[in-house]
Amino acid sequence: MAGMQLDLGPLKEPIGFIKILEWIFAIFGFATCGGFSGKTALSVKCKNTNDTLLLNATFQYPFRLNQILIVTKETCNQTVETHLVGDFSSSAEFFVAIAVLAFLYCMAALVLYVGYLHIYRDGNRGPMIDFVVTAIFAFLWLVSSSAWGKGLTDLKYSTNPETIIKNANVCKGFAECSSAGVSGMGSLNVSVVFGFLNMILWCGNAWFVYKETSWHAPPEPPKQDPGNVADPQPPQNP
Repeated sequence: MAGMQLDLGPLKEPIGFIKILEWIFAIFGFATCGGFSGKTALSVKCKNTNDTLLLNATFQYPFRLNQILIVTKETCNQTVETHLVGDFSSSAEFFVAIAVLAFLYCMAALVLYVGYLHIYRDGNRGPMIDFVVTAIFAFLWLVSSSAWGKGLTDLKYSTNPETIIKNANVCKGFAECSSAGVSGMGSLNVSVVFGFLNMILWCGNAWFVYKETSWHAPPEPPKQDPGNVADPQPPQNP
């Protein structure tokens, strides 16, 4: 039958239960990274006016820091401007894109398992495609999580007020600068953790999907229809 046959049984099996975990962990992955917003700040004491200023810059996903201005032309009556350093959008967007795609694939796979499992298992093509896609996602989670982990390390360095002071021209003679704090990045650390947890889940899921394919257990030969078996011939007398 090609119609939908609702069966929640696969959700109790590893192939379905792990897919639910992957769906949930993918949500946490792109939510903790894509929803982050932080702030870094400097305390600036101008030498020419003796004014003390608090300069801050807000950074958020996708972390194109080189487009964020922290020192304006009006600072200490100088015409210099200073942007934050670095563009970490490629690793962040790659990580979030993999998380969103994994989220969508998990939903599609769960619909297939719950409603169309009879079609999924009626042949070899469905499990084989599922296995290949699952293995690809496991590899992509490894690559994207590693890239984003490196990008996060560089992001922390670039938003550190001490690093900004080294690059700000206003702090090189016009004013005395000191750190005024930077937002914690705990949620971004969690996003990297969820990335590697997703990689582990998808690797484990690949094994259970592999067991559904004919590569693990070749299909049984078709049983012969008893109606097509020829009747035994009676022995002939010599």
